Amino acid sequence: MERQDTSSAKWWQLAFGILCMAMIANLQYGWTLFVDPIDAKYHWGRAAIQFAFTLFVATETWLVPVEAWFVDRYGPRIVVCFGGVMIALAWVLNAHATSLPMLYAGSVIGGIGAGSVYGTCVGNALKWFPDRRGLAAGATAAGFGAGAALTVVPIAKMIATSGYENAFLYFGLGQGAVVVVMSFLLRKPSVSAPVQRKSLRLPQTQVDRTPREAVRTPVFWVMYAMFVMVASGGLMAAAQIAPIAHDFKVADVPVSILGLQMAALTLAISLDRIFDGFGRPFFGYVSDRIGRENTMFIAFSTAAFAVILLLAYGRNPLVFVFATAIYFGVFGEIYSLFPATCGDTFGSKYAASNAGLLYTAKGSAAMLVPFGSMVAAAYGWTAVFGLIIGLNVTAAALAMFVLRPMRLRYLAGSQTANAPAGRPVEAV
Repeated sequence: MERQDTSSAKWWQLAFGILCMAMIANLQYGWTLFVDPIDAKYHWGRAAIQFAFTLFVATETWLVPVEAWFVDRYGPRIVVCFGGVMIALAWVLNAHATSLPMLYAGSVIGGIGAGSVYGTCVGNALKWFPDRRGLAAGATAAGFGAGAALTVVPIAKMIATSGYENAFLYFGLGQGAVVVVMSFLLRKPSVSAPVQRKSLRLPQTQVDRTPREAVRTPVFWVMYAMFVMVASGGLMAAAQIAPIAHDFKVADVPVSILGLQMAALTLAISLDRIFDGFGRPFFGYVSDRIGRENTMFIAFSTAAFAVILLLAYGRNPLVFVFATAIYFGVFGEIYSLFPATCGDTFGSKYAASNAGLLYTAKGSAAMLVPFGSMVAAAYGWTAVFGLIIGLNVTAAALAMFVLRPMRLRYLAGSQTANAPAGRPVEAV
C-alpha cells in the first residue's frame, strides 16, 4: 500500500477529487443563469434573490473548518458522501421553492454540501502532494472552476425550453449521484509523504502548526484580508455577469469565435469557466516555480486590467466575452495559491484544517455581493467595477510588499525557534 501511495494512487486520488469538484461547480457558477428567470416568475427583485447566493457561499466556506475536523477523524469518504446527498437535496428544494425562505433554505443546504466536498478534496490533495502543493490545489480547484463549462449550455437550454425548475431538479440529482459514487473511491494517504526539500525553490516550514497556532499569527490574517479582497470582486462578477450583460445590451447578441456562434452571455460564461479552470492549475504550477507572492502580483494586476477593459469597452459583445474570460482566468488562482501558501507556511499535518480556516475568507467576501447589487442600483456598474479594480490593485501591492517579507520573517523565526541546540538551521 505504501508503494501505491508514492506512485499512481496519488494521481487517481487527485482525479477523483477533481471530478467531485466539477459536480459542485454549478451551485456557484451556474447560479447567475437562474437569477433573472426566478425574478421573472416571482418578482422578488435581484437583490433579494442574490442573497440566496450569499447564504450559499457563506455556509459553503464558514463550515469548512468543521467539515475538515470530521475529515481528519473519519476520512474523506463519509464527508464527501454526505456532501453529495446535500447538494442534490438543495437543488431539488430550489426547483420547488415558491418563497424566498425556501430558496434561502436550499442555498444553506447546498452550501453545506458544497463545502463538505470542496474542503475535503482540496485538503486531501495538499496531503497527497506536499511537494507540489500549487499544482495539486490548482488542479483540484480547476474542477470547481471549469466544471460548469461542461454544463452551462445544457442548463441554459433546459431553462429556455423546460423552465429553470427542471434544470434545478435534473442537474441537482445527477450531480449529487456522481459525488456519492466518487466518495467511495476517496481515501487519505496511509503514510505522510515527506517533502522533497532539494527539489523545492520555495520558502516552506519544517514545523507543523495547529489551526489554533495558525490563527494567532499576523501572516494568517494578512492572507485572509487579501483573500477577501480578491474573492469579493470575483464573487460579485460571477453572481452578476448575467445582469451586467443584460444591462450592457449584449446578452443575446450573437458572437462568432473560431467558427462557433453563440449568444454573448452564454459564450462568455462558457469561456469564463474554461479560463477559470485552466488558470487554477496553471498559476499553481507557476507559483511552484517563481513563488506564491510573485504569482499573486501578476494575477491580481491582470485582473484589474481586465476590469478596466470591461468598464471602457464592455458594451461591445466581443470585448465583453474576452474581458470576462481574462478576468476569470486570473481570478480563480486564489483557490490554488492561498491553500498552497497556507501549507507552505503552516505545514502538512494540519493542511486541511488550516486551509479550511483560510477558505472562510470566501464566506466573508460573499457578504459584499448584495452590497455590489445595491451599489450597482444606486451608482451603476462603473462604481462596482471601480471597487473591484481597487481591491485587486491593493491585494497585488500587499502580496509583494507586505505578505512576502512577513512570511520570510515568520518562517525564519519558526525554524530558529524549533532548531535543535547546537545544530544549524536549514534555509527555507
